[in-house]
Amino acid sequence: MKENIKMKKYYRFFGGRLSTQERWLNEMAHKGYHLVKTSKISYEFEECQPDQYQYSVEFVANQSYKKEREYRDFLEEMGYTVFYKNINLNFSRYKMVWRPYGSGTGQISANPGSYNKELFIVKKKNDGRPFELHTTNTDIAAYYKPIRNAWLTSVILFVALSLWQYISNQTFSKEVIIFGLIGILFLIPVIFYQKEICHFVKAAKAKE
Repeated sequence: MKENIKMKKYYRFFGGRLSTQERWLNEMAHKGYHLVKTSKISYEFEECQPDQYQYSVEFVANQSYKKEREYRDFLEEMGYTVFYKNINLNFSRYKMVWRPYGSGTGQISANPGSYNKELFIVKKKNDGRPFELHTTNTDIAAYYKPIRNAWLTSVILFVALSLWQYISNQTFSKEVIIFGLIGILFLIPVIFYQKEICHFVKAAKAKE
């Protein structure tokens, strides 16, 4: 019975750290808890058999609302359970944002719509095989590109803010330094994903 099932609720915010979030969810599954509900900063789990489920965290912020819905329907037809998850923390009721790294109408995100639904958490029952949504080198490289571009957008934004503060005040103010350091910090995942893209592109060419 349902009332005897143990529940756990955790408050976490991973932002753009997709692999960290995915690893944590799989660790929870290993301990015997599977995801049943998400919100902006919370995750709710029910007790299950250890390692009964597997998780993959999928970046979909570059897709249009229509394509994202089609992709979700496809995953659910495959027997997976899909949860929305946010990268940003925004609690306003109505919001619209431009995503320069998006494709087509995926450059515009609105609430209601795809805003604060930048990620899919995809859950499937463990069948003993690795859980991979992208299997070919070409597909993996293509998947990583918009993630790299999303981080690159943040780098450009904070570097531009740093330069603007410097030009406005003609001095290395606290704001100039802070914005500049944030821009440099966000450059780390850009470099990581660029190296991964190059690796998988080379691997794809080697198989041609």
